[in-house]
Amino acid sequence: FSSLPKGPAKAPAPAPPFRRVDLALGCSYVGAGDRGWLHDFGVSSSQHPATLVLRGVSVRDDGNLDDVTEYKVPQENPDDSSPLVFEAAAQLVSIPHAESLLHADCDGEEVNCRISPYGSPRAGEGRCPASWFMANLKISSGISIALVLRGSHCGSWEEEKQHDATLHPKLRIPMSKEGTLLTTVELQSSSRNTSLRTHLGSSVTLDCRFALAPSSSLSSLEWRRQHKGSGHRLFQYQVGSTGPAVQPKVHVDVAELLRSGDASLSLQGVSVGDEGTYICLVSTPLHQTQHIIHLHVAAPPRVHVIPAVVSLERDVTTTLTCKIAGYYPLDVSVSWTQKTPENDTEIPLSNARFSSHRQSQDGTYSITSYLSISSATAQAPATYSCHVSHMALAQPISVSAHLKAPEQTRSEGLVGGFIATVIFIVVLFIVLRRR
Repeated sequence: FSSLPKGPAKAPAPAPPFRRVDLALGCSYVGAGDRGWLHDFGVSSSQHPATLVLRGVSVRDDGNLDDVTEYKVPQENPDDSSPLVFEAAAQLVSIPHAESLLHADCDGEEVNCRISPYGSPRAGEGRCPASWFMANLKISSGISIALVLRGSHCGSWEEEKQHDATLHPKLRIPMSKEGTLLTTVELQSSSRNTSLRTHLGSSVTLDCRFALAPSSSLSSLEWRRQHKGSGHRLFQYQVGSTGPAVQPKVHVDVAELLRSGDASLSLQGVSVGDEGTYICLVSTPLHQTQHIIHLHVAAPPRVHVIPAVVSLERDVTTTLTCKIAGYYPLDVSVSWTQKTPENDTEIPLSNARFSSHRQSQDGTYSITSYLSISSATAQAPATYSCHVSHMALAQPISVSAHLKAPEQTRSEGLVGGFIATVIFIVVLFIVLRRR
């Protein structure tokens, strides 16, 4: 039977409450270059300083948000050369990795933000067509975020008055009284990793997620892989279709995709051939976002040295063989050292020889190193070690062979001969007694 608890059970700690804050990110606006409005600034680059202000972002209140205040637009009269301030309402679409964006400076992370116009064949439809922008955020820890921003585009003074807003002099989209460009977040997608490293034969999940405003809907999801100049489609799902064909190594949970926006791709039994650049494409009837994930495959080497024990004999040269196999990628470092009882320091040796790299059917590599030991120059006893370094190893592998002195070898031979003689006499005595 199970014993009863001696006291009242402790209630689980409550989850930290959420709080809405403003996130202000330094960005670059990439316009149309010398064919667009940036040419009027007299700058040769198509980039212009900008600020992205995400209004009302929901973050966990861990007790360290007392110093977080509402973003205040600098009080100045904006002109054509002023930094662009994109004010994006984020109440309808949750902003992913908001805590990482908020605490990036404190965590020593850098945030790269780039905003550019986003063209869509259907974006100009309607009585008051919209201007669309794409904001791409990358955190140095590997997180990538794509935001599709919608700004109303009203070209006439009558429509301007109807929307009670001043138009930006060049972009012609409504500005707030403070001179910020008014937009809303209509679609966001994200990935936790822009680069992943996994071991041969393991399973890995390539993270890709999205969220839509209520006015938008998912139309398709596609995963592609590119490697060494060639590419092909791994997975495609079209909303309303019967579903993707089942594949043995590739899997996307379609039910979770439609329920929570989890578009992650799972790979089973990763091989060398799975290495490459993976692209997650999330599409709506109007827009498409993509995330690029570089998958690197690694396999640690197996190391063997033969023979493990060497008997030093006069006028004989012995060769030690260090076999390194099963590693990927190709780059591997192999070295030899010698250590004697008189000098406990490992002395590097430079007279090793190497075979060429060999590649097996599974894509891994092997190489062999040879070290010749001459009785004329060698000191015994001694330890010879083969050291192997590879990116798939947490630390180098060292495998040793032991060189025995001639006296040690001779005495061991005498002892062995004596034991063999005793055994022979005992066996002979037993046989004779039975007769």
